[in-house]
Amino acid sequence: MDLNSASTVVLQVLTQATSQDTAVLKPAEEQLKQWETQPGFYSVLLNIFTNHTLDINVRWLAVLYFKHGIDRYWRRVAPHALSEEEKTTLRAGLITNFNEPINQIATQIAVLIAKVARLDCPRQWPELIPTLIESVKVQDDLRQHRALLTFYHVTKTLASKRLAADRKLFYDLASGIYNFACSLWNHHTDTFLQQVSSGSEAAILSSLERTLLSLKVLRKLTVNGFVEPHKNMEVMGFLHGIFVRLKQFLECSRNIGTDNVCRDRLEKTIILFTKVLLDFLDQHPFSFTPLIQRSLEFSVSYVFTEVGEGVTFERFIVQCMNLIKMIVKNYAYKPSKNFEDSSPETLEAHKIKMAFFTYPTLTEICRRLVSHYFLLTEEELTMWEEDPEGFTVEETGGDSWKYSLRPCTEVLFIDIFHEYNQTLTPVLLEMMQTLQGPTNVEDMNALLIKDAVYNAVGLAAYELFDSVDFDQWFKNQLLPELQVIHNRYKPLRRRVIWLIGQWISVKFKSDLRPMLYEAICNLLQDQDLVVRIETATTLKLTVDDFEFRTDQFLPYLETMFTLLFQLLQQVTECDTKMHVLHVLSCVIERVNVQIRPYVGCLVQYLPLLWKQSEEHNMLRCAILTTLIHLVQGLGADSKNLYPFLLPVIQLSTDVSQPPHVYLLEDGLELWLVTLENSPCVTPELLRIFQNMSPLLELSSENLRTCFKIINGYIFLSSTEFLQTYAVGLCQSFCELLKEITTEGQVQVLKVVENALKVNPILGPQMFQPILPYVFKGIIEGERYPVVMSTYLGVMGRVLLQNTSFFSSLLNEMAHKFNQEMDQLLGNMIEMWVDRMDNITQPERRKLSALALLSLLPSDNSVIQDKFCGIINISVEGLHDVMTEDPETGTYKDCMLMSHLEEPKVTEDEEPPTEQDKRKKMLALKDPVHTVSLQQFIYEKLKAQQELLGEQGFQSLMETVDTEIVTQLQEFLQGF
Repeated sequence: MDLNSASTVVLQVLTQATSQDTAVLKPAEEQLKQWETQPGFYSVLLNIFTNHTLDINVRWLAVLYFKHGIDRYWRRVAPHALSEEEKTTLRAGLITNFNEPINQIATQIAVLIAKVARLDCPRQWPELIPTLIESVKVQDDLRQHRALLTFYHVTKTLASKRLAADRKLFYDLASGIYNFACSLWNHHTDTFLQQVSSGSEAAILSSLERTLLSLKVLRKLTVNGFVEPHKNMEVMGFLHGIFVRLKQFLECSRNIGTDNVCRDRLEKTIILFTKVLLDFLDQHPFSFTPLIQRSLEFSVSYVFTEVGEGVTFERFIVQCMNLIKMIVKNYAYKPSKNFEDSSPETLEAHKIKMAFFTYPTLTEICRRLVSHYFLLTEEELTMWEEDPEGFTVEETGGDSWKYSLRPCTEVLFIDIFHEYNQTLTPVLLEMMQTLQGPTNVEDMNALLIKDAVYNAVGLAAYELFDSVDFDQWFKNQLLPELQVIHNRYKPLRRRVIWLIGQWISVKFKSDLRPMLYEAICNLLQDQDLVVRIETATTLKLTVDDFEFRTDQFLPYLETMFTLLFQLLQQVTECDTKMHVLHVLSCVIERVNVQIRPYVGCLVQYLPLLWKQSEEHNMLRCAILTTLIHLVQGLGADSKNLYPFLLPVIQLSTDVSQPPHVYLLEDGLELWLVTLENSPCVTPELLRIFQNMSPLLELSSENLRTCFKIINGYIFLSSTEFLQTYAVGLCQSFCELLKEITTEGQVQVLKVVENALKVNPILGPQMFQPILPYVFKGIIEGERYPVVMSTYLGVMGRVLLQNTSFFSSLLNEMAHKFNQEMDQLLGNMIEMWVDRMDNITQPERRKLSALALLSLLPSDNSVIQDKFCGIINISVEGLHDVMTEDPETGTYKDCMLMSHLEEPKVTEDEEPPTEQDKRKKMLALKDPVHTVSLQQFIYEKLKAQQELLGEQGFQSLMETVDTEIVTQLQEFLQGF
């Protein structure tokens, strides 16, 4: 591409590509795509985006196409790779001038230079770093800033490379430029500090921006540029200097307003200082050891003493707390139980920690956390009043939760209390003692203090296990507090019920549960919405607990379920509705069929909620989960839900519908439990199976559930289902078997096996295309035992239950293998006998014995030739299934089922589903469970004897090992 002639054309097409008119835009994009691989195209783009007189949008687009080209065509091995000559020209052009006036374009240019550096620096681009270093020294403000911006992006990119050779290059780079980077940072920092008191806002912002960028460079060099950074004096000098600079910057915040750009940049710089320390601690814990004392002193003084008053801000406090937490929890600083097994570095760090965390220090931290940071703020109390649902979402982990102060203080408290529980337990117990009895509702401060202490007791529940008699405290203190109905007492009602939820799985007597359920029923009628939502959360923890007893809960079930349903209707936020639905689901799951009398209102409401939640897929997931538990609880009565249920399943499992991305997993689970609990098939239930074929093509992690659904249809209505869908299903299975895993093959074949078991006549016909595949696998001796076992299970069903079909299959395979039928049958029997040990399931082992015995009586020489193997398998089968009656001394086939027994279901067991009942009915028709193997062998041997005569039969029996014959005779005693 000639630069002079091409520039005008490319510029014109780029201009068209910025158009809002798709008729102009699309052809331009197609043309640019064609040019991507043309030599010289990227040189033209470089000329365009470095020409500051052109339209900004056109230059922006040129930069993006250039960046895209680096990703695709810069590597030497890439298809249509750029020539080395053009790359040399481009590299030189990229760093000729750092004078881009537009911030957004300057950032993109810095990023694309970094992308090239990742591939070429330093080997093919040795001049990059020296050029950047020279450029950041210039006096021109714009050039200096752009060079510094590029310096940062290049350093960041090179620091992210992970191969050993690349790491070595970065170590060399860091060693070479670290001194300069420190000097640069100190220069810009000093300039900023001077201008804070005398300079204009623009000058302050400019110098602060450079301080921030140079600090970002130093962060990458310090954290990623040294193997043993503690041995480098410059590195450790910089890190120790951070605490001095942090104090200076925090003091500067007094002179900068709270609502301007400078303030925002200043706070970002302060946070970046803390990130340097946190990253360094994370990557180099032992190199951080000399900084432990100073880090703790600094953080504790600013967070827990008056030093921080007027200068700290929330994000800074969070970072300081994270620093304390990381030092306290750091595994590298924890000695082994046997101190002698610990490294000297670990012992040194541990010693510094122990020297700092004295009793007075720990006590003060604990008291300040509880009495200051745990207190509900005015802002939180206002939010409670004005947006109660928003308040509960924030409290339970909203989007901003990760970086907000409250959860950070709670996590720090938990970690410190766990680490120093022997010291802090008496402190917290003392705080509890001072709060016995009711609190004056007029004293808001006292109420908030009690709320904070109760919060601490809940967070430290596991640590306080041996120190608090929670049962007595519940009866004598907490229960009475729940009964104080004054509006100003609501923070405590909410906190107490939360506190009980924290202790329920730690230490709570089962006998006290009814008292708690009574309290929950009352609180679910509380005037305050936040209290009701928190009560629902505690109810969930209660029913989820290991010691939950249904009999204790049932007297309160109707009241609780009704009140939860009312709460579900009342709340309006998606997150809150999901939460309450989750509680309802847990209750339904635990009480199972006992829920049936009370679900009418919920069943009527869910269709409306489903319709309202069209734009909220996560809420719809919660509805699906609720429906799953509802169907399980309703059993066969769930058929009444089909007008709503089946369209929901249809939508959730239709891969052509966008919501399936969110709903598919739960939708499939709902489909499965609906089938398992369906008393009979309906046309609508049969129709939604049309969704299955695309699901099988997905071959996703949901495939196992799909196979269970297919099996569910086979057990529910095999004839109707197979006649409608078997042809398409068989095609899908044939495709799957070509590319699926071993486990997947087994799942496919189990479906076929179930179809043959349920419908021995129709099954083989419908899955006829798969059976040659199975036969071939047996003959060729499939190497995976689990697959071979399934092959033999499938073939055993055909041979035993549909002899005529087996004959036609044998004939078909004889033609394919170009062998005689008898010869092929002999090969199959021989392989079956040889691989019998692959079969581990007793049912399949008995099936194999029955199937091979079904070939008798026979005068076929091949079958007689394999008679010994058939008898061997039969005796193995007898060993598997025969149990001796100790009273009579006779043997009995333990797999025989003479009548349908309804087992008694204990309280902890789920009652049998409709599918479980269908499987039991099926077992009553299955030869494996209705035919005595002992008798079957006797009858087949007798028939063979009658066919061959005594002498011929004796000759046949002599081919069997005498030990096997002896065992056989023992099993057949009495016949």
